[in-house]
Amino acid sequence: MRTPVALRTAFSRAASQRAGRHARTADTTAPPTTGAGAAAPAAVPAAPAGRKRHIEPLDGLRGLAVLGVLFFHAGHFGGGFLGVDLFFVLSGFLITGLLLRETAARGGRVDLLAFWGRRARRLVPALAVTVAATLVLLWAFGPPALLGQARDDTPWVLANLANWHFISDRLGYWDAAGTHVFSHLWSIAVEEQFYLLWPPLLCLVARGRHAGRNVAVVAAAGALASLLLMIVLVDPVDTTRVYEGTDTRAFSLLLGALTATPPAARLLARLTTRAAGRVALVLACGIGAYWALTEGQTSAALFRGGLFAHALAAALLIGCLAQAPAAPLGRALRVRPLRWAGRISYSLYLWHWPVFLLLSEERLGLTGWSRTAVVMAVSVAAAALSTYLVEDPVRFRARWATGRTGALALAAVYVVLVCLWGVIPQPRAGAGSVDLTRLTGG
Repeated sequence: MRTPVALRTAFSRAASQRAGRHARTADTTAPPTTGAGAAAPAAVPAAPAGRKRHIEPLDGLRGLAVLGVLFFHAGHFGGGFLGVDLFFVLSGFLITGLLLRETAARGGRVDLLAFWGRRARRLVPALAVTVAATLVLLWAFGPPALLGQARDDTPWVLANLANWHFISDRLGYWDAAGTHVFSHLWSIAVEEQFYLLWPPLLCLVARGRHAGRNVAVVAAAGALASLLLMIVLVDPVDTTRVYEGTDTRAFSLLLGALTATPPAARLLARLTTRAAGRVALVLACGIGAYWALTEGQTSAALFRGGLFAHALAAALLIGCLAQAPAAPLGRALRVRPLRWAGRISYSLYLWHWPVFLLLSEERLGLTGWSRTAVVMAVSVAAAALSTYLVEDPVRFRARWATGRTGALALAAVYVVLVCLWGVIPQPRAGAGSVDLTRLTGG
């Protein structure tokens, strides 16, 4: 007959095994509740190092974010561009949670090369396929002007500096994005730069008994500094500098990071599950109303605290969903279509804008919702193929994609892309333009 201690040990082992089966990926997992090297308070027991709890509602939240962006670009939802902001907050929350779990397991250290390798396996394959396929399709079928701009932008996309390229070229995001097939990749560049800079900084401050508090202070201070930069640098005529600048958009990523820190997690843990669910519902309604009412560049308040307030509300929403994933809002976000949209959201974001520009109204002979239905269907199909044939195999099943062979494969991918970029010719000046003398008979 088992003793009570043995029974408790057996039940604990079984619970641990069940939790492990639900943590297939590290993309939507809860952050730790204690800092590296800190003892867990009795009210908030620490999970064993390495254990990850998958937060299914965050998949649905990601799905809503990408759908908002798609309908914004289709011209049907003026506030849908805020889905990018929601992506930033989610990324800051999830990546910081991963890093804090590693510091807790490794005594305050993070294997930065391994982290960057995982990010490369997650992001580069689908991006490389999208860039290569878009260049070939533009060469074969696209307008010369689009191809010329794509060739000009490609080196900056590959260098993860597209946002600064568009800023230096004074490409107005709100007015001129329709002439650049890679203009939406400014946000991918911002995230990549965050993944490069934030982990080393976190390693420096996530040490000692107060590691979690140190990270929270740095994230909060960085977010406030980023907000101040946006307010100081905003140009009412062209807001591209503050909208696409890494420094002026960092607050969204850092507010997500702040929410993943142990002090924030302990604060949210004071809410009961029911209270957290209700707060999440109120926040979701407020965010939805803001999406419905905001008017983009014409809203001066957007760049003087509005984006910051939206990111803060999104961060709190994510924290409440992590605290109460089974609340009514969490159950609504777990519906299969939304979660599936969240699963393919990265590839869907990559593909949708090239598809929108390639399948123009003139080419399709359709306008309005009819054209939207076609380009949405094509975008979703391309994203699904990319997810299942490119992203998932490299990310989960390709053993060669790790270590030295993975680094060599990454280098080979960039060499192929550079060669493709060099092979595709630059369109002749004036190709595809209209000769006005022919129209006027001159």
